[in-house]
Amino acid sequence: MRNPAEYLEEHVFEARRPWRELQPVVAYADAVKAIEIALADAEKYKYLLMRALRRHTNETSTATIPMGGQEAAVLPLYPNVAA
Repeated sequence: MRNPAEYLEEHVFEARRPWRELQPVVAYADAVKAIEIALADAEKYKYLLMRALRRHTNETSTATIPMGGQEAAVLPLYPNVAA
């Protein structure tokens, strides 16, 4: 996975403002392209993550040990509080 700054590396150029030093500048169109590339990468990583989660849940669901017909008692996390 890339660092956010890496998406803009190739689009940055330096410009000098009057009476100032050189400053990094990115054109609007280049920034939009970089954002589109970052979103495409995010979709790819999202797909890979969801696929890995599905595979993990499938593996763990088949490996669970049945309780033998016994149900575990469910206790409330917080006691009843009268307001």
